[in-house]
Order: sequence, then C-alpha cells, then structure tokens
Amino acid sequence: MRRPWQQAQRSALILAGFAATATLLLGGTWLATHRTVAANEMAAQSALLAQTLPANSFDNVLPASRQPLPTVIQQAFGSRETLAFYTARRQGRVSGLVFENVAPDGYSGRIRLLIGLLPDGSVHAVRVVKHQETPGLGDYIDIARSDWAHQFGGKGAANLSSWRVRKDGGEFDYVSGATVSARAVTAAVGRTVAAFHRYRATLLPRDTP
Repeated sequence: MRRPWQQAQRSALILAGFAATATLLLGGTWLATHRTVAANEMAAQSALLAQTLPANSFDNVLPASRQPLPTVIQQAFGSRETLAFYTARRQGRVSGLVFENVAPDGYSGRIRLLIGLLPDGSVHAVRVVKHQETPGLGDYIDIARSDWAHQFGGKGAANLSSWRVRKDGGEFDYVSGATVSARAVTAAVGRTVAAFHRYRATLLPRDTP
C-alpha cells in the first residue's frame, strides 16, 4: 500500500502531465492559427474603414496608418478617451482621413464612430461601430438598420451652427421618439468637422491640395 505522501506525489505528477499537455496543445493551436486570425482581423478592419471613404480613393493599408490624435485635437473632439485617426493615400498623396470619435451622450451610453473626411474637410461617410441604443428605436443610427447616416455625406464646415438635428434648429433629420441617439451622433460628427478645420495644418501634410 502506498503511503499518503507517495499517493499525493503521484497525483501531483499526473496533474502536471495534464497541464503540460494542455499547454502544448494550446500553444500549438495558437502557432497554427494566430497569423490567420490576425489577417482576418486586419481584413475586417480594413473593410470597415474603407466604407467611410470613396471607393478606389486610396492604395495604402488603412489600419497600418493608424496614429493617435494629439491631445489638444482629441479634446476638441469632445472625448476623454484615447482616440486615433487613419490617413488614406493614393500614389503617396493624402486622399482622406478617417477619425475615431465617441459620442458620450447616447440614450444608452457611448456611441463609437468612424468618420471619413476628404482633404477639403467635407464628410464622405459616417459609420457607427458600437452602440447600445434601443433595438427598433434608437438603433436607426446604424447603417445596418437604416440610411439615416447617409445625410452627413458632403457636409462640411460651411455652417457649423447647423450641426444639430432639426428639432434643435439644425439641418439633420431624426426619428421621432428617438431624438437622443441622432442628437448625440450629429453633435459628435460636427465637433469632428470643426476640429479638423481648426487643426487642418497639424493633421495634413503641407503638400495636400
């Protein structure tokens, strides 16, 4: 009959063997798949960013161009979170910028955005990338639910005071009964446009037309 300490030692060795085997299996799985996973994530991010700019307007890899926003510009965006922007280039020249921004005042919390601007500061497209707005009510801000966000296309800084929903005296539509969601997104996009025009020289190279 084995003594208690011998039995405990045997059990410990068995557990160690199982742990080592599991670690080897997990490590092998990671080595075999991490490149594919990373490539898929890069492709998905590239596709999402590309939705905010004109088709065929750039030839660089947008995720690879990511840079943190300078603090002063981030503050002008109205966000306390760390944000970044992406620079689109075609044949080496800047053809657009994509900005991350966060509307902090959605009906159900923060609304994360990607905002594509052309070099002249006009909006090409806006995409809501994360939100918790009420399904069937406030979620119309998401392009997957409605065309509401299309109205930002072509708008710029010509009249910054109009970057509000019509209910508040601005020029942007909203869905009755779900004004808060539209108000939050519209204001965040407006702050982005205003900040771009104020800090354009910081964000764009001098040779940008």
